[in-house]
Amino acid sequence: MTITTVNEAGRKGGFSVLQNRGRSFYVDIGRKGQLALRLKYPNMASKWGKLGGRPRKPSLIQLVGENSK
Repeated sequence: MTITTVNEAGRKGGFSVLQNRGRSFYVDIGRKGQLALRLKYPNMASKWGKLGGRPRKPSLIQLVGENSK
C-alpha cells in the first residue's frame, strides 16, 4: 500500500478529468470563473492585472500574528 499525498491525488484526479472530458472542459470552467470574478468585482480585473493579479487572502499567521502561541 502506498501513501498518496494530497498533491499527488489532485494531480491524478486532474489528469483523469482531462482524459474523460478533454481540454475544452478546462477552458469552459476557466471562462466561467473569469465571468463570475468580473460580475462579483466589476472594474477591478484591470486594476488587479496591473498589480500582477488578485490579492491573496491573508494567512492565519498574518491574521493572528506570529507570537500568539
